[in-house]
Amino acid sequence: MKTIIVYATSHGTTESVAEQIKSKLQGDVDLANIKKQKKIDLDAYDQIIIGGSIHMGVIQKKIKKFCEQNTHILLQKKLGLFLSCMDDEKAQEQFDKAFSDELKAHATTYKLTGGEFKLEKMNFLERSIVKKVSGETESVNNLKPDRISELVKELETDN
Repeated sequence: MKTIIVYATSHGTTESVAEQIKSKLQGDVDLANIKKQKKIDLDAYDQIIIGGSIHMGVIQKKIKKFCEQNTHILLQKKLGLFLSCMDDEKAQEQFDKAFSDELKAHATTYKLTGGEFKLEKMNFLERSIVKKVSGETESVNNLKPDRISELVKELETDN
């Protein structure tokens, strides 16, 4: 099975999750950072995994636009979705807003993979917002490796 993981990353967390998924999946797997790769031929793939991250309550615009422009193709493929976000009481709500009901209903699986605050990679404004909203003054890793493994397992057992 030929798979592509399409993602957008701001500080590297979603890219790291995408790489972990790739390393666990069997078969031919490509990565596509949509912030760098403008044209992606989805027809060449049997399975598509889409991932993004939450910033100030919303997913990256490029992921949202990609999903909207490619819904007709995504609904014809095996689909997995993941979202990198700090795992708090708003994570599910943020996921529900990030992807359309149509894509969520079609997806074989979706996971909230946790998140990170990488303060050293943020600009002054981002750091200030994180510190004010979360109270965190140092970088925090709250990734959920078990959820990444579950996503892969669910994709592979649904063949």
